[in-house]
Amino acid sequence: MSAEINNREYRQQVLKELISQLHDGKSVDEVKDQFAAVFGNVSAEEIAQAEQALILGGLPVGEVQRLCDVHAAVFKGSIEEIHRPSDPAKIPGHPINTLWRENRALETLIQDMQSKLSSRADAQSELKDGLTRLMEIDRHYSKKENLLFPYLEQYGITAPPKVMWGVDDEIRDELKEILKKLPSESAAQLAPRLEALFNRITEMIFKEENILFPMLIENLTQDEWKIIADEVADLGYCLIDGAPVWKPTAENKPQTELREEAGPGVITLPTGILKTEELVRMLDTLPIDITFVDKDDTVKYFSQGAERVFPRTKAIIGRKVSNCHPPASVHIVEKLVEDFRDGRKDQEDFWIKMGDKYILIRYFAVRSEAGEYLGVLEVTQNIRPIQGISGEKRLVEDAAQTN
Repeated sequence: MSAEINNREYRQQVLKELISQLHDGKSVDEVKDQFAAVFGNVSAEEIAQAEQALILGGLPVGEVQRLCDVHAAVFKGSIEEIHRPSDPAKIPGHPINTLWRENRALETLIQDMQSKLSSRADAQSELKDGLTRLMEIDRHYSKKENLLFPYLEQYGITAPPKVMWGVDDEIRDELKEILKKLPSESAAQLAPRLEALFNRITEMIFKEENILFPMLIENLTQDEWKIIADEVADLGYCLIDGAPVWKPTAENKPQTELREEAGPGVITLPTGILKTEELVRMLDTLPIDITFVDKDDTVKYFSQGAERVFPRTKAIIGRKVSNCHPPASVHIVEKLVEDFRDGRKDQEDFWIKMGDKYILIRYFAVRSEAGEYLGVLEVTQNIRPIQGISGEKRLVEDAAQTN
């Protein structure tokens, strides 16, 4: 055991030294032999654990991210192969199979673009079309970041997702930058940047299939995979038409989840669990006023934000909605509710000026999954501040200015 601990600490120290060398300007080729000597026969999972220990120890994710190119250069042919009786990559509809198919489509597109660039120096229009299609890679990365990474984090695996997400963003940014340059620069001028981009995408494919996928297969339950599979379509597909519905042959025992926390003062929702106080404060914090009228035209709820547009008191709860409006406009409300109930409309908007405020009032029909009418949601907001917004303010830029 002590030898194992010593080896683990030694490997972490080597990673620190390699990161320092990369930080000081050494190239991937200059450090990869040192990396291979120490990590060549070590499993991807152990390397991920070593990186995670460094991040937990305070090393910035961006610094650990420098190792990604070293991984790609060394791992090919040296990562332990994980043999399983049932390889999810071969099961139609399984999330791993869907991502695997997208990777093959990405490789095909890249090879096609490389072929056209090598045969024609003026392949400008083909390059633009290819890069536009390549932008679909955002859907692929989004599935990793929003469906897969959260489960790894639940199992305490936090460093690899952070590092991989950082590289994904770099690839996205570089792809956008090249597209911006395309009108003013020729395909030949952009060739070095394009080749570097294609290499990074290809390396990420390798990391996914030899590092990320094995970690997921090792840790996730079948129930968790089924939840992921059911949500894949919501985030879209990358260069493929879709995926069949995956139906596991056998269900695992229900996983111990947050639902076990359900009890007094806790509300279980399809997408999460909230304490009653959390839900109330969330709704009251929204910069909008919400009122809900049920299918019987009875007021059931209203939010209590800090700056209400129209006054509301608890006395309206249980009151018929027609009694909450002045006689001059009640017929409009009744007609709107009737249209919602009969399915003629799903939404109606109104806007009025109130002093220095510009009020947008929106009504939405609320329906069950089967389409049954459940009531009306009224959403009111002062949109005057929103009307003054122009340009862009990005989260990344704001963080950079703060630092």
